[in-house]
Amino acid sequence: MPSIAIDAPLIHTYSIVARDPATGQMGVAVQSHYFSVGTVVTWAEAGVGAVATQSIGEPSYGALGLELMRTGKSAPDTLRGLLAADDRRELRQVAMVDARGGVAAHTGALAIAPAGHVVGDQFSVQANMMLRETVWPAMARVFTDTRGELVDRMLAALDAAEAEGGDIRGMQSSALIVVSAQSTGRPWIDRIFDLRVDDHRAPLGELRRLVAVRRAYIHMSAADRAFARGEIAQGNFEYEAAERLIGDNPEMRYWHAIALASVGQFDDAAPMLRELFARDPNWRTLTTRLPRGMFPLDQAVLARICALE
Repeated sequence: MPSIAIDAPLIHTYSIVARDPATGQMGVAVQSHYFSVGTVVTWAEAGVGAVATQSIGEPSYGALGLELMRTGKSAPDTLRGLLAADDRRELRQVAMVDARGGVAAHTGALAIAPAGHVVGDQFSVQANMMLRETVWPAMARVFTDTRGELVDRMLAALDAAEAEGGDIRGMQSSALIVVSAQSTGRPWIDRIFDLRVDDHRAPLGELRRLVAVRRAYIHMSAADRAFARGEIAQGNFEYEAAERLIGDNPEMRYWHAIALASVGQFDDAAPMLRELFARDPNWRTLTTRLPRGMFPLDQAVLARICALE
């Protein structure tokens, strides 16, 4: 076999691209013994599709793949065209899913073994340079059998890969993107999850922790909207969910208390604020600096808050 010069990232890894038929959400998730794997492998756009490009990773498969699917091309047609134009296609491992649920995958003959993929109903799992050839079948089986949100099913697939031995070199980084079914034209809103663990001894555990943190902020945003509509019970429910997910971080509890004080429920807010002020007096200082237009805290309420002992 002739020698091949390698001038692209060696992204030997396992990953999944998938679409949730119930919600239309699309996503891509990956883990590798490679620094900052998410900067190369993971690509997704709301209303368009998701791409994983690995082995001898070529980021243009992500950028061009999304561009072509944005014009209405299916994932199979898109991947077929990109591979035809790539004289190094036998080095590549690529998978794509489009907004209609079409899926395509390619594992080049020169991907480091064990290497392979499984294409299922609106998903594809793929891996190369694994410890065992059971990795990607296990990913497909667990993803298919797991119930719940797309993000949870993809995390389960990554865990299944690692349980089979995963990357022969071990773990280093992970990443996950989930986008909405339809584009709003504002990508920062359309990306429900956009998380990366660039260098960690246990990247899958850290990725799960970050998913929980992100969910806490999703609940907090829902709480703020509920309070703005005057739906206090729903707002309390959402804030309490956020507080459970965020753990020891006091952020959610503080804004919950401020929201309660803003709608006249000072007696409910006071114990929460006392606890926070005792823990860190900077929260009291912050309260004095809140812009009046941001929260309807009149001067009398603000004075009562600042006088709390």
